Amino acid sequence: MRTEAPTLDRPAVGQHPGVAFFDFDGTLVHGDTLPMFIAEVIGRRRTQLAFADAIRSAGHRHLRGRGPGVDFRGSIKAILLKRTLRGLPLADAHAAAERLSAKLRWHPPTVQALREHRRAGRRVVVATGALDVYMPFLLRDEAVDDLLATGMEVQDGRLTGRLATGNCVRIDKADRVRAWLAANGPASETWGYGNRPSDLPMLALLDRKIVVRIP
Repeated sequence: MRTEAPTLDRPAVGQHPGVAFFDFDGTLVHGDTLPMFIAEVIGRRRTQLAFADAIRSAGHRHLRGRGPGVDFRGSIKAILLKRTLRGLPLADAHAAAERLSAKLRWHPPTVQALREHRRAGRRVVVATGALDVYMPFLLRDEAVDDLLATGMEVQDGRLTGRLATGNCVRIDKADRVRAWLAANGPASETWGYGNRPSDLPMLALLDRKIVVRIP
């Protein structure tokens, strides 16, 4: 059976009285879903080795001024994705996403906040550095209007290992949220949920800022 990526229902512009933006990793769920996803593809041990190798490679490249990312962490991510996901059939990526969705540890207070915004008739947007190839599967059971995620390039039904968008973290995430508001606003009021320090640029754009701390 072929696994298709779920789609998100997007309401008409101006339909809701406000909008709430949620980070995902470390805000709606415990931990970082990227290594969890890669582990579903190649195994936990190989993921650990690939991550350590990506750190070393990124360090060497940045010393020569040739890092593939906009910063050191971005370079680690770019190298890791290329070395672990290049050539992966999209169907296999979706199957890994299905497996990952059953293993998430959700953070109940933030999930409850998301649902309360929905009940109040506000739009809900998830803005995350996680990958667009698996995020729709993880959000399938939550009412989310839009997803801002890190896009992966796909050619001939396979991942190339390269990004198709900017890495949706820190300043890039804030830029994406700003663009979303410009395209879908004005909003009567805005909320933001994220963790410190990576989501502070996004939170600075919004009326109500909630810093989530998961023990």
